[in-house]
Amino acid sequence: MNALSLLTTQFFLRLGLGAMFAYSGLDIVLHPSAWTWALRGLPTIITDQINRIGPETYLRGQGVAELVLAAAFLAWFLPRPLVRVAAFFAAVEMAAILIFVGVDAVTFRDIGLLGAALGVLFSRTFY
Repeated sequence: MNALSLLTTQFFLRLGLGAMFAYSGLDIVLHPSAWTWALRGLPTIITDQINRIGPETYLRGQGVAELVLAAAFLAWFLPRPLVRVAAFFAAVEMAAILIFVGVDAVTFRDIGLLGAALGVLFSRTFY
């Protein structure tokens, strides 16, 4: 197989999503207090649960979950169903951010990330 044949749309979508989730996941784990702004706008029923365990504890868990998503997108050898599960959760996360946090100077990019996650989820080509 020619090395250039690996450079598919799927490759670039997974690389981009994996890199983004690796970056944000690591930053959230290392600096959770810098991410508390992301909890604004959530429904009270959710913030009540987050406050029970503490916002920084919740955010560290969120960071670990994002690192798992990064690994799923970057691990080329994973079976298609696992990558689709990761894409589903990525799409749900991006949609939730857009719905609850809203679109502003930071979260506008989540529209593109939502599109990338949906692209991976509904793609017919995997390698």
